[in-house]
Amino acid sequence: MSPAARCPPPAMLAPALLCAHLLLAAPASRAWPGAAPDEPEPQPQPQPEPEPGPGAVAAQLSDMHDKVTAIWQQLTQRAAEPGAPGSALHAACRVQPSASLDPAQPRVSGLVLFRQPAPGAPLEAFFHLDGFPAERNGSRRAIHVHRFGDLSPGCEAAGPHYNPRAAPHPHHPGDFGNFAVRDGRVRKHRGGLAASLAGPHSIVGRAVVVHAGEDDLGRGGDPASLDHGNAGRRLACCVVGVCGPLPWARAAREHAERRKRRRDSDCQAA
Repeated sequence: MSPAARCPPPAMLAPALLCAHLLLAAPASRAWPGAAPDEPEPQPQPQPEPEPGPGAVAAQLSDMHDKVTAIWQQLTQRAAEPGAPGSALHAACRVQPSASLDPAQPRVSGLVLFRQPAPGAPLEAFFHLDGFPAERNGSRRAIHVHRFGDLSPGCEAAGPHYNPRAAPHPHHPGDFGNFAVRDGRVRKHRGGLAASLAGPHSIVGRAVVVHAGEDDLGRGGDPASLDHGNAGRRLACCVVGVCGPLPWARAAREHAERRKRRRDSDCQAA
């Protein structure tokens, strides 16, 4: 055999090499029509993660709340410093008797005013209420913030205490405590309240409820004590709404005048 017959020319080798390359590169299941495909290799199954316990869920919710609160305060922080003109937040709540009261129940009405020097600052409030039954001075009535602002069928529609952090009573942000009734009225200024007019847990749009009884402040020894303090029936309620500074300024002036008259009276008696 001649050398030319033993060594094919390059023009004949090129197609053969190309076909061999394609056959080697193609998957075996696609190499020949009708060939049985290879069995797929088993893939490792992901292991399910263990369910978090109640403590872990509570910690996650608390952490999420802190982050949301921080973001909200950054978004709503005003340029003015606390105490500067325009920096304070104000709200009002005009109290009316519950629509579901029996005719024999007292008709309590009045006004609750709120002022917050700046988002994140402590809240203060004036409580001016009339219509309590004529009874011995010193009786005490509970006032709380409740979850809903729908009062059309009566104060019962306000729902439970507003409690966004799932804390036990009396540590809800709207647990305002007990108020002494004198001559059928409540006239009280209270500062350092935990509620807020700004932020994700604002009480704006929620209900303030005046109860017929005294709050046991979580010391009643039963589950209801840690929910609502066994404060009794809901006599009156209102929905908190944003307002301007004038009602607060008027109430603050009247409060200062009452304190002055009381001091003068004490001095004369002494």
